[in-house]
Amino acid sequence: MKIYALHKKQNLPISIETAWAFLSDPNNLKTITPSYMGFHILSGADRPMYAGQIIQYIVTPVLGIKTKWVTEITHSVTNKYFVDEQRFGPYALWHHKHFIKEIPGGVEMEDLIDYKLPFGILGQLAHSILVKPKLQEIFDYRQKKLQDLFGIYDPSLLK
Repeated sequence: MKIYALHKKQNLPISIETAWAFLSDPNNLKTITPSYMGFHILSGADRPMYAGQIIQYIVTPVLGIKTKWVTEITHSVTNKYFVDEQRFGPYALWHHKHFIKEIPGGVEMEDLIDYKLPFGILGQLAHSILVKPKLQEIFDYRQKKLQDLFGIYDPSLLK
């Protein structure tokens, strides 16, 4: 069983309260997701984030194929971190930890994603060709979008 990992860090010159307010609102996911993904929340985003929250989405990750994705917020500590886990969707495993912490001049945001693909060896073959580059592209887009939203234009702030 092959489990993959993606790790991203980004510094933003905003308060931890501003970062938390934005990141913990599921409705902002659409803002930081490339439009070609056809991201649409079906349910679960009508309240501020809490542990146990179930959020249902439709995404179109590849070849125009619409996919239902259901995640659960399993842990949430205000102004510190939250964890979302896939309950139903395209991955055999999806565990995404979002950390924020104060640093001089702003916050550091860190994403740690552990994921496993379905379909055994076929999934492993698809990883390097399709999945890994697509995830990298999506998270690069998120970093750029957050830079644009919060007025960051210095590429050295990316890690």
